[in-house]
Amino acid sequence: MSKNQIGLRHITAVFLLLAVAVTAKGQNLGRTEVKLTLKQAEDQFLEKNLSLLAGKYAIETAKAGIITAKLFDNPQASFENILYNPQTKRILDMSYNGGEYNASIGQLFKTAGKRNKNIQLANISVQQSEFQFFDLLRTLKYTLRSDFYKIYFQEQSALVYKEEISSLSKTLSVFQEEYKHDNISKKEVLRIQSQLYSLQAELSELQDGIDDAQSEFKLLIRANANTYILPDVSADSDPGNYLSNVTYTTLLDSATHNRYDLKVAQAGIDYSIMNLKLQHAMAVPDVNLSLTYDKNGSNVRNYSGIGISIPIPLFNRNQGNIKAAKVAVDDSKLAFNQQQDQVQSDLDNSFQSALRLETLFKGFDPGFKKDFNDLITQVMINYQKRNIGLLEFLDFYDSYKTNTLQLNTLQMNRLNALEQLNYVTGTALFNKTDK
Repeated sequence: MSKNQIGLRHITAVFLLLAVAVTAKGQNLGRTEVKLTLKQAEDQFLEKNLSLLAGKYAIETAKAGIITAKLFDNPQASFENILYNPQTKRILDMSYNGGEYNASIGQLFKTAGKRNKNIQLANISVQQSEFQFFDLLRTLKYTLRSDFYKIYFQEQSALVYKEEISSLSKTLSVFQEEYKHDNISKKEVLRIQSQLYSLQAELSELQDGIDDAQSEFKLLIRANANTYILPDVSADSDPGNYLSNVTYTTLLDSATHNRYDLKVAQAGIDYSIMNLKLQHAMAVPDVNLSLTYDKNGSNVRNYSGIGISIPIPLFNRNQGNIKAAKVAVDDSKLAFNQQQDQVQSDLDNSFQSALRLETLFKGFDPGFKKDFNDLITQVMINYQKRNIGLLEFLDFYDSYKTNTLQLNTLQMNRLNALEQLNYVTGTALFNKTDK
């Protein structure tokens, strides 16, 4: 058997390994792999996420403000006794004939509905906290779902790299051995080597992105830092052709009614208007009613009296706070209009992007991937038979890798665009969570 025949057999064995290669796992360096469906991840997120728990505490804190606003002012009590009576030569004399002491009790009564206005302000604050919580939930849930799909599809892309790297590593070892026996040229070895190093660098960059998404995803669901999440995407999780069944007007109406950041802005207007009413009410004087008893300090023994005190709004009529409250009303209205414009802009951008990606995805032949896999198999066979050269073979295989990665990226971007539409409309129009 000639050296060329021996070399050809070695190369053939390598490509047979390539054809039947089992998908290699990444080096997780002691990490515990955890497989999760999207439904399981969302359940864990809702139960454990610290930001959501903090948001719930903020709501409870705001509710405590309602209790405070409902409370009446405490009555004011005072008591005064003579320190030293020079007539009786007694300290703290409380005797009937010579003692002197007096006592009073007073109660402040707020006027102009100040208490009710404070209660309404506290209620609006609770609404704002609740709206902010649900807007936080909307944002974090979008991040969770986006990371889930990003990890899944980039892992699929990483498998393509790992398969090719594994195969080229074996091929390089065989080629180096064959080069020693002068069965192949140096340029073939260098070409394989160059391709291998390029793939390893691209995989390392891709894995960095996966690790970043893994880190963010694990923080959202509070998974252990040493776990490695394996997203379980079932075959029926594709959202289907839902985009063609909704109109832009429907999406805009949904965003207008369901975006919690808009509700926060609207609540800001309500709060400013109510605060303005409160500041006008603060210009109205409150009434302090009091009862007094004096044992021996008045011209009438055992004097008792009733008193009323009202500040005269001569100089301070709360003018500054009223003016500031008026400005706050105008400012909150501008903030609401700005938020409305932002919602419309976000929706238009997301809708157009989703339409483009949906059209592009529909343009892909469902059998393209299988046909390309069959083609690569034939390319391998022809290279083994030396019907094509090394460069041509590598070009075919690089084209296979590129198209597979593009398809994975397209699927990920398509799902992410639909998730973006869910995010900007504040609904779950396109969500199809795995069971």
